[in-house]
Amino acid sequence: MSKSKKFEFRPDEYVVYPAHGVGQIVSIEEQEIAGITLELFVISFEKDKMTLRVPTNKATEIGMRSLSSPDVVSKAMTTLKGKAKVKRAMWSRRAQEYEQKINSGDLIAIAEVVRDLHRTDDQREQSYSERQLYEAALERLTREVAAVSGGDEVLATKQVDDVLVSRAA
Repeated sequence: MSKSKKFEFRPDEYVVYPAHGVGQIVSIEEQEIAGITLELFVISFEKDKMTLRVPTNKATEIGMRSLSSPDVVSKAMTTLKGKAKVKRAMWSRRAQEYEQKINSGDLIAIAEVVRDLHRTDDQREQSYSERQLYEAALERLTREVAAVSGGDEVLATKQVDDVLVSRAA
């Protein structure tokens, strides 16, 4: 009895895991958990020094996806250029929405968070929680931009910064 399995993801491929951002599939392994044999993607998030094991049959269900296409990256950059949309809702409600967008794994939604929380030097300073959300979104965005463009995070960070600065000018 041969099972021919076709996975959407392969070892050495970079993927986006919604709650953690860009990681690399190191291998696909079988592990017995509670008497059940599961096939798992082993994903390494090198920057966070973390390894995650995701059941292969649940990967797409939980939102794991391949890296964005260059088209999506350019749409995200266009989103960054837009005018910040800051709702007048209470901060706790907005913070929750921002957190959901960051953890959605959707590059455009993450770019919206970066755009909305970005402050120029002449604007009021961010609160601690605002800065935390901004930095989390910025890191997710730059890591994926870097992974799509070939892996240079410094260059990706500069690219995002340039877009944000040009917007303020």
